[in-house]
Amino acid sequence: MLQLQFLSSPVAAQTLKPKLFLCTSQKHGFDDLSPKILRLSQTQKSSKLSVKCRRSDYFEQQNVDDSPSSSPTVVGAMPAKFYVGHSIYKGKAALTVEPRAPEFVSLDSGAFKLAREGFVLLQFAPAVGVRQYDWGRKQLFSLSVTEMGTLICLGPRESCEFFHDPFKGKGDEGKVRKILKVEPLPDGSGHFFNLSVQNKLINVDESIYIPITRAEFTVLNSAFNFLLPYLIGWHAFANSIKPDETSGVNFANTRYGGDYEWSR
Repeated sequence: MLQLQFLSSPVAAQTLKPKLFLCTSQKHGFDDLSPKILRLSQTQKSSKLSVKCRRSDYFEQQNVDDSPSSSPTVVGAMPAKFYVGHSIYKGKAALTVEPRAPEFVSLDSGAFKLAREGFVLLQFAPAVGVRQYDWGRKQLFSLSVTEMGTLICLGPRESCEFFHDPFKGKGDEGKVRKILKVEPLPDGSGHFFNLSVQNKLINVDESIYIPITRAEFTVLNSAFNFLLPYLIGWHAFANSIKPDETSGVNFANTRYGGDYEWSR
């Protein structure tokens, strides 16, 4: 609520035009902003207006957010979202790597269950000039957590190959074929990433390759190592553990997770 306090002034009375002041009440963060209108009379004898607000959280938060040194905040119950990616640009093509979060479904008990593991999306774009790439012709390839594990343990002289059919088990099975080959460079300084796409639905047959140096490959593998627990949802499980709830748990009790090896 807002309190209006008029300060007396020796200035003679003057006529003021009607003004509207917007008062907002904050009940739950910023999600519940109920506009209220206050109308001031046309004639007031004061020339100064002092406004005091009991619920100043919103205005204080606005000042904090406007500060260049402030950190990202959570608005209401919705956490801030971040979009990240890592790109590698070469003469023949560009490669962008972006993580995709896992999906959870809610259960009747109020808990959440992993419905789909996360993955890493590879986007290959061919070059059309010096430092220019045609992203309209980009080709996509989704790396599963197991395929990421294959790349992580890949040796400098080893190669691997992944095959994807987006319509496997459906009516258009076999009409789209994607093959990603990762092969060592002849001098051992890195790997070739070669993506071949055959799409009979839109009559596309394209192959895009890009050399990845050993340093660039190390960066990718380091990011993969960091992401893996999050992509399989284990971070959510770890964050849900409360010591006060598990300290006295008898792990032989099937109520807390079923059949344990040491309970047999």
